[in-house]
Amino acid sequence: MYPQQVHDYLQKFFKENNCEIVQGNEHYMTVQLTVDMDKKIMNRPFHWQYIENTNGVPDPAQLTLITDQTKVSKNMKGEVVHFGSPRLSQIFHTTRELGACVQMYERILNNMETRPILTPWLGVNYKVSYYCDRTKEMLYSLGINLMTGEVINGFQESIATKELDDQKSERAFLLPYIIKPLRALDRLDTVIENLIQQEDHAWAEEAKSRWQKDQEILEHFYEEVEEKPECYELEKKAMEEQYGAKIKIDIINGGLFYIR
Repeated sequence: MYPQQVHDYLQKFFKENNCEIVQGNEHYMTVQLTVDMDKKIMNRPFHWQYIENTNGVPDPAQLTLITDQTKVSKNMKGEVVHFGSPRLSQIFHTTRELGACVQMYERILNNMETRPILTPWLGVNYKVSYYCDRTKEMLYSLGINLMTGEVINGFQESIATKELDDQKSERAFLLPYIIKPLRALDRLDTVIENLIQQEDHAWAEEAKSRWQKDQEILEHFYEEVEEKPECYELEKKAMEEQYGAKIKIDIINGGLFYIR
């Protein structure tokens, strides 16, 4: 997940949760949290317990998040956020808590002469984690047209410029979907698996090579020991867990989107 993808995700997250972005550019943002969001991501329950017990004035935090440290002043104070950082992982978790699946509609202006037709899309954000003795994580945003079956990679980016609402306009005509959402999700799961297969998996071979070298050192250390001790087996098992290549796919969130 590149810095710009992280930035776009955070921007959309805070906007949808009514947190004002006070200032920023494409490399950082200063966000005024709401009371509810402060409670969810700032980890200060005793502070809020005190405020509520004493009828104090709520003081939600203002948070500066830096998404590309190489593009901002060295003197800027803020929290560096990148894919895999604790803060971003916490926000992913909060997103799931707030409701992983949404239903949104493109906002329609009242002065439009024609009655717009909105097409249903299923959008899903996937996190793919590659594990060995090193870790890499990627974010994929896929969308499938529930009328035609067309699939696009980068769905989140494609709707970023659209104004969405959780209430549909009475002036809009919603096309009924032909492909059921559950079946569409199965298709997207297949797409993400194909994308993973097309990735360069040299990382797994490199991990295997490092595993073999460490295994050779271990065998050399115990080569004159006829009956291997328990620690030998424990070390072998630890190497398998450390170097064994694994891929994990998680759905961060998703939704049904009616757009033009």
